[in-house]
Amino acid sequence: MKFKSGLLATVFALGLMTAPAVAQDAATIAAAEALRDSALNDQIAYEFTRDMTTLFGPRPAGAATDHAAAVWAAEWMRQNGFQNVRIENFPLIGWERGSESAEIVGFGAQKLYAAALGHSIPTPAEGIEAEIAHFTSLEDLMALPAGALNGKIAVVDLGQMVADRTGSGYGPRSRVRSAGPKAAKERGAVAFVMRSAGSDHHRMPHTGTTGYHDGEVPLPSFALSAPDADQVARLAATGQPIRMKLFSAARTYESHSQNVIGEIVGATRPEEVIVLGSHIDSWDMGTGAIDDAAGGGITVAAALHIARAGRPDRTIRVILFGAEEVAQPSEAYVKGGTVYVRNIGDAVEKHIIAGESDLGADNVYALGLPPGVQGSEFEKIALRVLAPLNIEAGNPERFGGVDIAPLAGAGVPVFGLKQDATRYFDWHHTADDTFDKIDHKQMQQNVAAWVALVKLIADSDVDFRAIAAANTANGTAN
Repeated sequence: MKFKSGLLATVFALGLMTAPAVAQDAATIAAAEALRDSALNDQIAYEFTRDMTTLFGPRPAGAATDHAAAVWAAEWMRQNGFQNVRIENFPLIGWERGSESAEIVGFGAQKLYAAALGHSIPTPAEGIEAEIAHFTSLEDLMALPAGALNGKIAVVDLGQMVADRTGSGYGPRSRVRSAGPKAAKERGAVAFVMRSAGSDHHRMPHTGTTGYHDGEVPLPSFALSAPDADQVARLAATGQPIRMKLFSAARTYESHSQNVIGEIVGATRPEEVIVLGSHIDSWDMGTGAIDDAAGGGITVAAALHIARAGRPDRTIRVILFGAEEVAQPSEAYVKGGTVYVRNIGDAVEKHIIAGESDLGADNVYALGLPPGVQGSEFEKIALRVLAPLNIEAGNPERFGGVDIAPLAGAGVPVFGLKQDATRYFDWHHTADDTFDKIDHKQMQQNVAAWVALVKLIADSDVDFRAIAAANTANGTAN
């Protein structure tokens, strides 16, 4: 059944009752289970990831390899039967790293392993040499008055990120990366340095975008590898003045990026769209295998497995978003997810649900469905189908990920297939994000999970938008 119009719709909208999640018929459940099992032998995702990372290597947003990878991916979709394949271009400020260096000079003199943060401005040609001011939290830096760091290099070290399957330690460090340079400049600093946002102990810095503030990146900004951050902390603890020298030849340039879009058009309700998202761009030091060629491989494979078993009822739209990794200076230059929502206009109302794969390729362990679906018949069926993959119920999903967040903001419900992030932040945004880090068996488990869940959604009558609206109106959001 479908959700009814008229009086019943009004009742749902007023929150007087919760919109039911309609059960699947036995044939749909059996089809989802069969697809799940066959996808455990999937080669598509692994080969797609291998080819993208091998043929194009790093794919910084706006670079020639970003553009070439998009053309290749669109052609790959066409050759594999996707319909309405298109590339959606948009303007972008690109960033090129150039040469860079970091060292301690004077007391404790030694080379450091550091990487400029994405979109960081360059240093002067002679570099920047100054005494450091060392902090163990961003809040300690921000507590200082204006002028307190005049002529110094601000160093913020939150300590080693602890690895866990949720990746919970990343958020606070990402905040340091985006907000730290502005806070340092406001207090007179001449450069900003942070401990890398990573869980590894290798001498391998993690890059990642810093933030634009009032249209500019405030300071030359760098991330230290974990062992080097430890070394600097020990030197600072001696009480001696510690001087650091930094150099970066980074530059920005006008360019474009793009979204690559392909569809498996629905057989009976083609106007109802399910979005499967990932991103095609990567950082420049590795080859972007776990972040996020793997997500592209998982989502195109899931859609293709479903299509090869027969057209789904609803349309499955796979989007390889552009420019996920980078901050931009103004509304004239935005990420691919925002561009997509702007371009579809009122058609966003026909988007039933969206999901994103952007946490590598290790096992999915939990399912997060939109608020209001918890405990429903649909969730019970989905969890039964996913149980052989060792996937359990997770928290309600509201955000979805960077690429589909604009869809969520436009009222589209989102789901999450939560991946084990224990290993992910060892390699994330480093030179070691390479294809050999993909565990083939774990990637196959991901594809199986996506295939089974998306099949259930695509062939169901569940109106996730109505459930979300009723849940919000009723004030019962979990």
